[in-house]
Amino acid sequence: MLEKAYEINEPPAKKRNVKKIILIGLGAIIIIGILATIFANMYLNRTLPQLEGTIELSALEHEVTVITDENGVPHIKAVNEHDLYIAQGYIQAQDRIFQMEMSRRQASGTLSEVVGESAVDHDKYFRTLGLRRAAEKSYDIYTDEAKEVLQLFADGVNLYINEAIENNSLPIEFTLMGSEPAEWTPLDSLTIGKYMAFDLGGHWERQAFNYYLLNNFADEKAYELFPSYPKNRPTIIGEGEIDIAASFEKAVIPHAFNGSNNWVVSGEKTSSGVPLLADDPHLGLATPSIWLQMHLETEDINVSGVIFAGVPGIILGHNEQIAWGVTNTGPDVQQLYVEKRNPVNPEEFLYEDIWEQANVIDEPIKVKDGETIDYQVVETRHGPVVSEFAEDSGKETVLSLRWTALDATTELEAILEINKAQNWQEFEKGLEKFLAPAQNFVFASTDGTIAYKANGNIPIYENGDDALLPLPGWEAEHEWKGYIPFDELPRVINPDKGFIATANNKITGDDYPYHISNLWAQPYRYERIAEVLETDDDFTAEDMMALQMDVGNLQAREFVPMFLEALQDTELNETETQAIALLKEWDYMDEVENVQPLIFHKWMDEIEAILYHDEIPKNIRGLFGGRAQTTDELLRNSASGKGSIWIEENGGFQDVLHTAFTSTLSKLKKEYGEEMDEWEWGDYHKVQFHHPLSGIHPVLEFFFNNEKPVPVGGSSITPMAASYDAASGEVDHGASWRFVIDMNQTAKGYHIVGPGQSGHFKSEWYHVQMDDWVEGNYHETRLEDAEGMQLKLVP
Repeated sequence: MLEKAYEINEPPAKKRNVKKIILIGLGAIIIIGILATIFANMYLNRTLPQLEGTIELSALEHEVTVITDENGVPHIKAVNEHDLYIAQGYIQAQDRIFQMEMSRRQASGTLSEVVGESAVDHDKYFRTLGLRRAAEKSYDIYTDEAKEVLQLFADGVNLYINEAIENNSLPIEFTLMGSEPAEWTPLDSLTIGKYMAFDLGGHWERQAFNYYLLNNFADEKAYELFPSYPKNRPTIIGEGEIDIAASFEKAVIPHAFNGSNNWVVSGEKTSSGVPLLADDPHLGLATPSIWLQMHLETEDINVSGVIFAGVPGIILGHNEQIAWGVTNTGPDVQQLYVEKRNPVNPEEFLYEDIWEQANVIDEPIKVKDGETIDYQVVETRHGPVVSEFAEDSGKETVLSLRWTALDATTELEAILEINKAQNWQEFEKGLEKFLAPAQNFVFASTDGTIAYKANGNIPIYENGDDALLPLPGWEAEHEWKGYIPFDELPRVINPDKGFIATANNKITGDDYPYHISNLWAQPYRYERIAEVLETDDDFTAEDMMALQMDVGNLQAREFVPMFLEALQDTELNETETQAIALLKEWDYMDEVENVQPLIFHKWMDEIEAILYHDEIPKNIRGLFGGRAQTTDELLRNSASGKGSIWIEENGGFQDVLHTAFTSTLSKLKKEYGEEMDEWEWGDYHKVQFHHPLSGIHPVLEFFFNNEKPVPVGGSSITPMAASYDAASGEVDHGASWRFVIDMNQTAKGYHIVGPGQSGHFKSEWYHVQMDDWVEGNYHETRLEDAEGMQLKLVP
């Protein structure tokens, strides 16, 4: 019996032991998980910026106070500029050092060192352009005072870097990348500045596209896609074979929507009786923001606004007397030249019947977990040979790039002078040193002045050259003839109409004596802004904020009636009839809950697909700058009876519209269901602000992009700028910073920095302005009496 009892009881005992072991194991896993979470939190918290208490910075001469306000904006108050710029470098690095590191690597062509082989083509392209070489040339012409500011800023950054490495408190991104930031130098700041000139473009890609057109289509058909008709018939076609698709397939092309809105309103049209100013630069939308908002104060400086992480000073904003904002002028500052290479010496190129020796520059590219690539850049008298960065060299005909940003320029000097300017005369004097990129500056001051200047180096073209095509590099007559003189650049002061506005639109009439550009933004943003500013004489800062969030779509107002008239005699199905009824009811507002913007914008996309996709390869369409403007013009011409080869070859105006309309509605039904009344623009048009590492793994996506995509109104052609990827609807470009100021109260300005001030995902200011960006909720930042967490930086 005992044996039987033992036999009967033994299995339950074993089960109990197994269960006990499992419970102990689970408990251990839970404890380890808790400990790991605690450790991770402790580590991550250690990498957060220190915002309170005291930090010793040996390079300082006096104590510096840093108050971080409720919106995460640092207010830095120093006794002198020496301490101010050290502190600015340190404070920027505390929160944005990973962004700063990636920005300088991207611009310098050294991403492969930390990313690996996948970044090699990117690095080759930027080594070829030579932004860092241009920064070196620029540094040489800076004044000693400006060089000192650059060095002081770098000293502050390096104090943080050394401290963070020593304390093992670098941001988690460095751990994930397996790297550390190297010493910061003045050249790093200048190279980031050169990258912003690159990001704002200059139209070389459109010249390459036009060259492609003339080599692949009949002249008449090719010229229809030109932004304007060439003054002189091109003479270079047939001078050599250049494979545009292969040469530039891996080129990094700036986003076509990089631009901006700005305007300034005279006191005659404002409630306060003094000017109002508004500015919203349109750049890439990501985490962290491209901008860092700051307030800098000494006895001689009291300036607030935004700056690129990695650069000293304040580039856009206001002080106690003046305010300013910019948009991209978009002039033709890049020119491709066709170069003839000596068949017996690949380092020589023809110029005025003489073979000239090119400059050959060694640019070895280090690759993480790989071998260093021996890479060389060839520079002719015009600039780098850009058509071979992704191909073997040795061709007898190549393309080189002449570009104003590759010259020595002094933008930082301009910024430092502008920060201290007290009136238009001092501000304009500072602009003499702001050379690249060319920008539309608007200005307001407490004395009532409003002003505008298209500023920067803008080349002079003569002899019928008009920046539409690559030019013969072997003939001196095609060289730029200098730059438009500073005193002759487009300029307006206190106009009778009471306001000045720009939105990357055409800025001069045909009577202006110099060429500016062949490519301008579609006019709809400017027209809508001007339409609103003409309606009232009692504007407030709140009105300016509302205008920045305005979703009026003047493109639709122009084209929808035109399209509906063309389809009047077309046999329509039930779905198409319903859609047309909805479009007839539309108030032409791209509101997030409206169905009509979804139909209209997708309809325009389908029209472009019909016109171009079969005949122009995808890798060439990326060079088709200003495609939307060209499409608009083809449609206008066809509707007015002038005709268009591209439209006629696809069945004519009515057939193109109907085919595109049918395709649009069919695709929308598949995506959003049969009930058209339930479709909304916001179902497709959403913003998220992606972190650069979030796409590597779902876990990183969870931490770095911890907010779901948010439906948002507006579009690329409304004042509320929200350009999007056509395939996904994701809003990836738009108002990277919104700013409004009433010059009657210059102690405060109104801002939105999407998605937030901080680059650290555990910070309370990481994505805190994401909903504000969508909804138009501005925060106030003051030049005086700032409140918040206080940090003392002491010698």
